[in-house]
Amino acid sequence: MNSPGSATTITAPEQVFDWLDSEAAKRAEAGLVRRLRPRGSETEQLDLAGNDYLGLARDKRVAGAAAAAALRWGAGSTGSRLVTGSTELHAELEHELARFCGAPAALVFSSGFTANLGAVTALSGAESAIVTDKYIHASLIEGCRLSRADVAAVAHSDPDAVAHALATRRKQRALVVTDSVFSVDGDLAPLGELSRVCRQHGVALLVDDAHGFGVLGDGGRGAVAAAGLAGEPDVVTTLTLSKSLGAQGGAVLGPRRVIRHLVDTARSFIFDTALAPSSAAAALAALGVLRDEPELPGRVLTAASELSSRLAAAGLSTSIPEAAVVSVRAPSPEEAVTWAARCAEHGVRVGCFRPPSVPDGVSRLRLTARADLTEADLDRAVRVIVDSAPEGARA
Repeated sequence: MNSPGSATTITAPEQVFDWLDSEAAKRAEAGLVRRLRPRGSETEQLDLAGNDYLGLARDKRVAGAAAAAALRWGAGSTGSRLVTGSTELHAELEHELARFCGAPAALVFSSGFTANLGAVTALSGAESAIVTDKYIHASLIEGCRLSRADVAAVAHSDPDAVAHALATRRKQRALVVTDSVFSVDGDLAPLGELSRVCRQHGVALLVDDAHGFGVLGDGGRGAVAAAGLAGEPDVVTTLTLSKSLGAQGGAVLGPRRVIRHLVDTARSFIFDTALAPSSAAAALAALGVLRDEPELPGRVLTAASELSSRLAAAGLSTSIPEAAVVSVRAPSPEEAVTWAARCAEHGVRVGCFRPPSVPDGVSRLRLTARADLTEADLDRAVRVIVDSAPEGARA
């Protein structure tokens, strides 16, 4: 109850969430309403919106491994990794991921998001500083917010800005955090230069290689490996199993003492139900396909380059891809949504990125190349995207 003389009024139960309606109206006015659009299991649409870079999500070897694991181990993991959720499949997957990527050890999480949360929070804290690229993924941002560290977000892909932030930090211990391939425009971080800056200041480097793993590096070993940083004692890599491997889950790779520390302290590992055995088995099978077919990453890069160059030749403002992602700028959030809808109506599914998903505030279509795209697929995609473009989309 309110104390006598209090100006606070009691809100009726049915009005407690009235503020949500005003927030929804603001989002609608700004063209930022989001809707779930369930897809069926079978579709004739050409998918350029998902992150199945190697085309393995429906591969019979991968899906078959998932089905067999579900029948053997059950539908779920039954508990956290530290209780009953850690199966032989999880241990095998960790071993194979570390071996493939050239890291001393690995730890599997239930998603890439929880892997980033766990790595950032466990490797920092109130006595630490964190320096991040201002365009890092939302999962890394949330990790920084939860870390209690002094956080400085600096200019995009700017090692000098990172060096300045490290030189002026107030805490001795520090962590530099970046994506390897940024998810909006698909540009590559200067990992070699960032590593040199980190070593000049005696700090660690954490790289989210979600969009580099399976696409970049020798045989798809990732951007960290391509930069010559795999297995380095001051580098930690996070990645997801839901993109190039077509499965689900995430992982942290790095020095053994880092992995031991995460097992003991990463709350998104300790208190989260473990990855389902079927997803672990699917990721293992996909990793085997990638190892046996090292040409797959090159096909992704070729398809991304073709998409970008053809769309640019048609007058659209496109990014120059350094991995699988190609972005095409739209005049406004509303026109981006309409453009994506028109593409879907003509059989091509594309991503639609708007604020707050895009840190620069510019809405765009986001296209993802795949290893299994044919020449006919590329022709169809370019034709539909160009023909559906709004007036202000051409550069």
